[in-house]
Amino acid sequence: MSNASASMRKTGSSFMKLDDRFTITQVATHLGVSVKTILRSEKAGKIRKARRDWRGWRVYSQAEIEELKGFFEAVY
Repeated sequence: MSNASASMRKTGSSFMKLDDRFTITQVATHLGVSVKTILRSEKAGKIRKARRDWRGWRVYSQAEIEELKGFFEAVY
């Protein structure tokens, strides 16, 4: 397996990614909120709905994570 195609894992305070996309669990851990908090905010229309991959999983780019970070810092 090459580094680019290898599955990435959370390590310490940082987290690793696959193809510059992050799962909702990785994002929640990074932001210090629960997955449920992100889902509730999305459902309430406070944040944009996440894009989905071919499996239907929510995926986030680094730019989207920065937007979420700004939102949750302002709210919490």
